[in-house]
Parts: sequence; C-alpha cells; structure tokens
Amino acid sequence: MEYDVIIVGAGAAGLMTAIQAAQGGLKVLLLEGQNKVGAKILMSGGTRCNVTNKTVSEKDFNSEHIIYVRNILRAFSNTDTIEFFKDLGVEMLLEPTGKYFPTTHSGKTVLEALLRKVESSKVTLLTGHKVIAVTRAHDAFVVKGDHFHFSAGKIVLTTGGLSYPTTGSDGTGYRLAQSFGHSMVDTTPALTPLTTFDGDFKSLSGITLDVKLTLLDGGKRGISFQDGFLFTHLGFSGPAALDISRHYLHAQDPKKILANFIPAFDENSMLAYLRQLQEKTPRKTIKGILLEYLPQRLAEVILKKTRIDGSLPLNQLDKASRQRLIDHCVQYPLEVTGVLGYSKAEVTAGGIDWSAIDPKTLGSTIMPGLFFAGEILDVDGRIGGFNFQWAWASGYCVAQALKSRLGENK
Repeated sequence: MEYDVIIVGAGAAGLMTAIQAAQGGLKVLLLEGQNKVGAKILMSGGTRCNVTNKTVSEKDFNSEHIIYVRNILRAFSNTDTIEFFKDLGVEMLLEPTGKYFPTTHSGKTVLEALLRKVESSKVTLLTGHKVIAVTRAHDAFVVKGDHFHFSAGKIVLTTGGLSYPTTGSDGTGYRLAQSFGHSMVDTTPALTPLTTFDGDFKSLSGITLDVKLTLLDGGKRGISFQDGFLFTHLGFSGPAALDISRHYLHAQDPKKILANFIPAFDENSMLAYLRQLQEKTPRKTIKGILLEYLPQRLAEVILKKTRIDGSLPLNQLDKASRQRLIDHCVQYPLEVTGVLGYSKAEVTAGGIDWSAIDPKTLGSTIMPGLFFAGEILDVDGRIGGFNFQWAWASGYCVAQALKSRLGENK
C-alpha cells in the first residue's frame, strides 16, 4: 500500500485530520477535488474566519445523536483549538459576541498556517484530484479518479455536505459512504437566508438591527434566536435569520416565524410602557416613540402596515390601534416563503447517520478502516464558529484513532 491513510477533502476537517495523523507518524495522502484548498475557510465570517467560540457545548448543535457530538467536543475543546492555532503562530481575538477570530481578521492567515503545517508534517497534498470511487480490495482501500488511483489501509471522508457547492461540496462523500452501506439522515440547507414576497420589508434592504425570532412549529411556540438581523432585497439574513432557517425547514405545518423588532419588550411589557408614556408624555407622537428603538425606515414601514398616522399623539391612540402597534413591533409574523438553499447555506443539516459509526473514533462499524469527520456527518451547529469547532474536534478524534492503530497495516 502506498499510504497509511488517504483523506478525501482538504477543508477544515481534512486539514486537521491530516496534520494530526501525520504528526503521529502516519504516511498521509490528502486529496482535494478543487484546484485550491480551504475555500470555506477563506470566505467564512465575512472572510475573517470565525475559528471557534468562547463557549461551546452540544446545545449549540443539531443531530439525531447529540450525545455523540458532546463526547467529540469534549475530546478537543475550544481551548484546545486556540492553543493549536497559537502553536501555528495564529493568535486569536475574542469579540464581545463570544466569537474568536484571528487577530489579523483574515481567513487567509488561518489557511496559510494550516498549509504550512501540512507541508512541515510531510503530508502529501494533491489538488485537482476529484475522487470518483472508493473500493475495498485485499485489506486496502483503493481511491480512484480520472487518471489516478491510490491505495491505503485507512480512509477518511471529509468532503463536507452540500453547502456552497461552488467550493466543491457536491455530496460526493455521501455517495462514497453509501457505497459501503452507510445510510443518510435527510439533508437540508442550514444557516441560509430566508426569502419573502413582502415588498415593504424588501425595500428595507441593508438595514440591520437586533431582533428576536421565534418559530411557531405546528402552531406552538418553539425555538427562539436573538441576534443581528438584516433586511435584504430577497428577504432576511443576519445571524438570527440564519440560525432559525434550518428549524423553519424542519418545522411542522402550520409554521411561522414571529419577529420581535424591539427585544427589550414583549407584548405585556410594551403595553405597560405605552401606558406609562401615556401618563407622563401624552402628547408624544407614535413615530417619535418608535424612533427611540427602531431605524426610521423600519418605523415608517410598521406605521404603514398598522395603518397608524405616525404624527398622532399617544393619548389619541385607540385600544385596537395600540394592540396592532404592539403586535407589529414585538410579535410580527414574517411572510417567509422559503430559504435561498444550498447555494447560500453555510452548512448542511443531516448527513451520514450515526447508527453505523463508532461515537468515539468516528470510524465505520460496517466497514473497518473507514472514518468520517466534519460536515459530512449528521451534525450542524449554529452560527458563531461552532461548525469550525466541530471540524477541528472531529478531525482530531479521527486522527487519534488512526494513530492508535498505526501498526495494524505495517
């Protein structure tokens, strides 16, 4: 056999697996179908690369086997990630949001450090090598593509999912895993913008503010996210919208997303606040009140939707109009028509089912020597560096399993 291990896919998980495995003495081949590696590292976090988060737990992730996710995250923590990159010469900056970025504010810094380590660890990295098939013969895996084939005793699939297909995430890893008998949890886009037909809100493109979004799942209140929210010419984006997108797709009908544009209030507290203002400043205008909390253009849209004259003094606002104002400000049902899909999704929900995977090693229980790391598995995290942390942690754990079996095929 030419190599101890072949890793298919040179994204975050593939790079981490390769580095850790090679440091353990394994002869590693890392294959990337694209001509360049690490496209998602370069584009993530607005090109700044949100490497990890201050606080990481299984509660930040979605999976049908979340307990397995917890164990992997504990094996290689966010602190381990920070130390790992520090050893590579990449210092991290903690932002008030809890997100860690390189102090250079550039994903290029992260990628270049990883590639330097790949080179110094003597990993063989081949780009432009799209894997078409993997077979098992004579206790070895044979990896084939156009004009190439390689063999190894172990193979790791780190091909990602279906998000941002222009980066090479086209579902190849799913097909390869299924060829060995692995099943799938149905996939959907996650961390993707929401779309709408609401012309009033689309006219607010570019406006950002802090918003609380709550999912109505089958008519019942479900998960909520409070974070940045961005109006776009197609609908809604920003962390709050991205986080709730996968839950919206998985929700039972009837489903809605309620927007609280003034998260400091709920229905009751806003009612109490308006009553208080009515006593203290009865001549204050409705628009003036809204402008204390909302951007002007959004305040004007809300007034249009409620059919309330913004110049109206508070003491002239009737009870029905007041309730409409409250509803539109703190529990407005967004007209969501869908999501932008995989083309703009930062991660894929669903993936390879855990039922035939060892939760400690991430190795296949039906095909010895086959391993998985990263987005290809049925794991997706919320926005904030959590999906990268999963990539680092799962890649590390697979490498430890590979190193512990170093002598098996020698």
